[in-house]
Amino acid sequence: MRSAFHDQLDLISEQLVELSRLSARALNRATQALLEGDLSLAEQVITEDDAIDALRRECDNRAIDALARQQPVATDLRQLVTTLRMTSDLERSGDLARHVAKLTRMRYPDPVLPEELRETFKEMAQVAEQMVLRAGEIVATKDVRGAAELTERDDIIDRLHREVFRILLEPRFASQSQQVVIDATLLSRYYERFADHAVAVAVRIVYLVTGTWQDDEPEVPGREWREHHANGAVPRAEQ
Repeated sequence: MRSAFHDQLDLISEQLVELSRLSARALNRATQALLEGDLSLAEQVITEDDAIDALRRECDNRAIDALARQQPVATDLRQLVTTLRMTSDLERSGDLARHVAKLTRMRYPDPVLPEELRETFKEMAQVAEQMVLRAGEIVATKDVRGAAELTERDDIIDRLHREVFRILLEPRFASQSQQVVIDATLLSRYYERFADHAVAVAVRIVYLVTGTWQDDEPEVPGREWREHHANGAVPRAEQ
């Protein structure tokens, strides 16, 4: 009976990794549609978000069923509880990719971004995609040090997010329409939040391994948290 239960836990972990992969692919395709003005690809991203939602529901139902039937304790209980939080983070990541695709569709055939911002958004997309894939690896390996590493990557996204605003405030953008500025601001927020969800997944893995929350706001760990975990200093909780 316990063997079957742990098989269920392994399957849940695999589904979380698959959710991270699907979210990363959605953002990759949404960004390609954004930069290339590809309406067909944008529509595909929007449609395929249903698969992410369905996998999230399946994973949640599996976790809830295990909670009800097995009455787990210690690490097993934490895994099921954090699963319900992580599926939400990863599903919302997919939603953010869908928002990028919807904005592309809304402005088609006009480009959404001015030329001056394209490279910045391309870099944001690459880093955010890598982050959610890394979050999936951290889920699979329960890698506390990897969680600390991921928060460092989030600094890159935050820097690029600020760079978008710096460019938008340059005098040469004074002649741009308000719609261009609003669209760029929204898109930057989408990518920034996508990265935040990847960090949140990683921080929940720290809770799974240690049994303690390290921050009241797990989406934005502080410097002390990063340095502490980067050194592998957090003790494993009692089983």
